[in-house]
Amino acid sequence: MSLKNKKSGYISIVGKTNVGKSTLLNEILGQKVAITSRKPQTTRHRLLGIKTIADSQMIFIDTPGFHKGHKRALNQYMNKVASSAMKGVDVLIYVIEGLNWTEEDQELMSQIPEGYETSILVINKTDKIEQKEDLLPFIGSMSELNKFSDIIPLSALKKQNVSSLVDSILLKIPEGDHIYPSDQVVDVSERFLASEIIREKCITRVGDELPYRISVAIDKFKEEDKITHIDATLFVEKSSQKGMLIGSSGSKLKSIGTAARLELEEVLQTKIMLNLWVKVKSGWTDDEAMLSTMGYDLGKSS
Repeated sequence: MSLKNKKSGYISIVGKTNVGKSTLLNEILGQKVAITSRKPQTTRHRLLGIKTIADSQMIFIDTPGFHKGHKRALNQYMNKVASSAMKGVDVLIYVIEGLNWTEEDQELMSQIPEGYETSILVINKTDKIEQKEDLLPFIGSMSELNKFSDIIPLSALKKQNVSSLVDSILLKIPEGDHIYPSDQVVDVSERFLASEIIREKCITRVGDELPYRISVAIDKFKEEDKITHIDATLFVEKSSQKGMLIGSSGSKLKSIGTAARLELEEVLQTKIMLNLWVKVKSGWTDDEAMLSTMGYDLGKSS
């Protein structure tokens, strides 16, 4: 196959927090690479997912959700990561939830670079729209913004109409050689995947506030005798949060460890020995020096 027949492009998935960006990416790729939760601010890092279909390769950038009203260094970092992902890509996908277009969306739209023909508005979670007859008028009002070449309603969770989005992207990516092998699906290390899977299991098992105070560091990742040994430290900001994460007689931490180990064994296709510890690191979410030591690349966030 000649180079001129090949297509390859970067596609950024952006939008406010908790609109379903990571769920959409997982559905497009056909497997789970990004952690998901109903709780906002689950995604913290920029993650690349790769989908190769015949002669076309799509490289997706999953980003943290935009959110206002938070001044901590961690929140500012995530907003900068999301903003930077709107620049220098071939296709931009802006995701909203249902018919919920807000002043914040209007403000964020001003950050979308010029390039009407390569920006797509995705109306996600259409299965939750109670008044279905309101969808077409809403699409009409969105088209009047003259910011998006395509407006695609879908439900990533229910696997509805995602193929229409993929078809639209394939028409927009430019000619060019493929950057990744055709069977590669994600461009992150196994250590990173392990830390994200562990963090997801923490998020789904604690209260609404604690997820934003948890970070996971992988201390050991080594294969010995056909068993991958993983040691990880879960960092929180307060002693009370440590107790919440450990639970009565260690029950919560054990539940987190069991769920994480089972998913890691499925993802990595190997037996896992997982050890977890919980430590208090006061104020880490608002300390840039601490964020850097905990794996948040502040140099790439601007």
